[in-house]
Amino acid sequence: MAQYDYDLFTIGAGSGGVRASRIAAAHGAKVAVAEEHKIGGTCVVRGCVPKKMLVYGAHFAEDLQDAKAFGWSVDNPTFDWTVLRDNVLGEVERLSGLYTQTLDNNNVTLIHQRASVSGPNEVTLADGSKVTAKYILIATGARPHVPGCPGHEHGITSNDAFHLEALPKRILIAGGGYIANEFAGIFNEFGTHVTIINRSDTLLRGYDEQLRDRLLQISLTKGIDFRFNAEFRGIEKQADGTLKVAMTNHEDLVVDAVMFATGRLPNSEGLGLDTLGVDLGERGEIKVDRFSKTSVDSIYAIGDVTDRVQLTPVAIREGHAFADTVFGGKPTTVDYSCVPSAVFSHPPLCGVGLTESQARNTLGAVKVYTSDFRPMKHVLAGRNERSLYKLVCDEADKIVGIHLLGPDAPEILQGAAVAVKAGLSKTDFDATVAIHPTMAEELVLMR
Repeated sequence: MAQYDYDLFTIGAGSGGVRASRIAAAHGAKVAVAEEHKIGGTCVVRGCVPKKMLVYGAHFAEDLQDAKAFGWSVDNPTFDWTVLRDNVLGEVERLSGLYTQTLDNNNVTLIHQRASVSGPNEVTLADGSKVTAKYILIATGARPHVPGCPGHEHGITSNDAFHLEALPKRILIAGGGYIANEFAGIFNEFGTHVTIINRSDTLLRGYDEQLRDRLLQISLTKGIDFRFNAEFRGIEKQADGTLKVAMTNHEDLVVDAVMFATGRLPNSEGLGLDTLGVDLGERGEIKVDRFSKTSVDSIYAIGDVTDRVQLTPVAIREGHAFADTVFGGKPTTVDYSCVPSAVFSHPPLCGVGLTESQARNTLGAVKVYTSDFRPMKHVLAGRNERSLYKLVCDEADKIVGIHLLGPDAPEILQGAAVAVKAGLSKTDFDATVAIHPTMAEELVLMR
């Protein structure tokens, strides 16, 4: 008889957990996955995918306005939130089904229950049954952080935004990161008056400062309000259902909804890890080595629950590397350098490699090339919004960072990120013939 029920038991069927389980099974392992919610995790169910669909929907607001300059007659267009919401949720169901099918096709046993770790090689399910496994993988992701201010129960998180019965007329979004700025753009384009409250005076920390400032200017022009250096004192629900928000350094504000977008915390609570001696960090993140192994040899962790880089493609790579290492006989680590990332704001902002300030701090002398331009589409439409592209190079002209702000910038950066990862130089870009007329050609025309 086998010593264990399974070779691998994965807790969490998000992007990372599904990839790890599928690859481990392909290597010949007997695998089971426990998931208490929908298959697909944060990205598919309540994150990247449905949010990007809302971003697409929001873009039509400006596209319909601009269409007139291109000869299209668009009279009295109307927007129905419930149609978009229901279509997005329908697509989420379809994708979740595909993830489930992937597990089935790879002979991975799917258990629709919450699971906790009750021993180095034992998992206890919600129904009380116990399962043993040679290895246990924690891939439980992260959850929205909710500030502990009085009345916080009246607020919502990004998880709830996809299920709203109706769009609020006024919304206060708390946070200065990518989730706050993305939903600010989405709600603003749908006609909601948006105010962002942030406890510091910095938005999108970690992105290039010049691009962050440009996005702030554009957001203000679009009608989004900002309250910086402000913290919640309390949220009070009024008799008419509105919310009165008291904050430091600013006057009270009455809105119809408050959204918390103040970061995400690792989902490590209630898993039984503390009783087994699995080392956790201050935020509850599971500490792992470069092979994703915890302080307990038989237990591994990947994705947002480790709080290394909270990005879906990174979790997928971590899951794949884990499976190759443990079951494929090929020790594999993830390279976290030059990880590109994007903010799907209006317009989107993205970057890879070092920002200008990071480069100056680490390399000393650097060369910076910028292109500040109006996209051709904006010119004809009479829209004064300007894009900003930036190349950061070291003294030897090697490109160490690319940062873009403008329409479709993330689509353009994906290819350009390969050049940074490969260590190409500004000379290599200069030697490349431009595709004209495009916005992307600015990358090879900067002098």
